[in-house]
Amino acid sequence: QVQLVESGGGLVQPGGSLRLSCAASVSIFSIDVIGWYRQAPGKERELVALIPGVGSTTNYADSVKGRFTISRDNARNTVYLQMGSLKPEDTAVYYCNARKSCTSYWGQGTQVAVSS
Repeated sequence: QVQLVESGGGLVQPGGSLRLSCAASVSIFSIDVIGWYRQAPGKERELVALIPGVGSTTNYADSVKGRFTISRDNARNTVYLQMGSLKPEDTAVYYCNARKSCTSYWGQGTQVAVSS
């Protein structure tokens, strides 16, 4: 069982930055892949970024490449999503996901709103 707790969402102006955190209840090393997803009102949930529990390969949605950075702190069992140059279309509930031994776990989500 993996529990995930997201934090760091909020209201930010266009062009601003936010850092989201995802704290895991288990060692990050034991997780196969950790990802950030988002879901805007009336839209499907979509992948934002992925990072493995071990290794450095990351993947990003085209819409966030160059603006968002996913990273992890293994000592804190925490994965971060640094978001910059935010746009109104980034407004969504952001969810952390962990895949471990063929099981997928989700956090409760954190709201990000980009508006002037």
